[in-house]
Amino acid sequence: MPENDLKLLTGAAEAAGKIALRYWKNAPDAWDKGGGAGPVSEADLAVNAMLQHDLCAARPGYGWLSEESDENPDRLRADRIFIVDPIDGTRAFLAGERSFAQSLAVAHGGLVTAAVVHLPALGLTYTATADGAACLNGQPLRAGQAARIEEAQILSSSAVSDPLNWRDPVPRFRRVFRPSLAWRFCLVAEGRFDAVLSLRPAWEWDIAAGSLIAMRAGAIASDRAGQPLRFNSQTATANGLVVAPPALHADLLARLRPWPG
Repeated sequence: MPENDLKLLTGAAEAAGKIALRYWKNAPDAWDKGGGAGPVSEADLAVNAMLQHDLCAARPGYGWLSEESDENPDRLRADRIFIVDPIDGTRAFLAGERSFAQSLAVAHGGLVTAAVVHLPALGLTYTATADGAACLNGQPLRAGQAARIEEAQILSSSAVSDPLNWRDPVPRFRRVFRPSLAWRFCLVAEGRFDAVLSLRPAWEWDIAAGSLIAMRAGAIASDRAGQPLRFNSQTATANGLVVAPPALHADLLARLRPWPG
């Protein structure tokens, strides 16, 4: 079943990428969603409409959770569910940058079983199943071996450097940023960077596919308190993110302050 779902997701991601590229660098209509949710464009909606139509037609019993679809509480009763971000990194997409992605996952019983992160402008397709390897364009991936924060390159926002987040003085590490959160997971899986760190709530559609890819490459993906990530929750959010090889993951958790409250 996960292999069949992966084939379905891969084909859908490639088709979605072609739609996104038709709008990319062509000044699509865009507007702010308000409430700090960021921008959305006609390209996001076109990709979402195609994905929802094609995926739900192929798997009519699956639930649906997407950044660009209205919330449907029926998803909470679904045995399996699609978790989708039609364009992850919309700001980068609208700026004409190449670092935007389609993020597609299937979850069963709270765990992701098949995942695809596709970056059409870069020609990159990351895939994984719960019982298979993480791959980039068909080639297996392996996360790095960094063990301590001081030797790590960490994908994060500048907010993680706030001293209030750390038990001791802020550790020295190289901080790097990439717009697509889904891609950040994949870059850790690829061994190009050592960790993803986010200390604020994360939407499930941003992290579902990437989390499985990182884990199947040998990293640990948890919330900021070290708890395993679970999906199709009522709030559709995770309590922050710590994604890294095992020794580095342990070092990060040991030095972060506990989650407030």
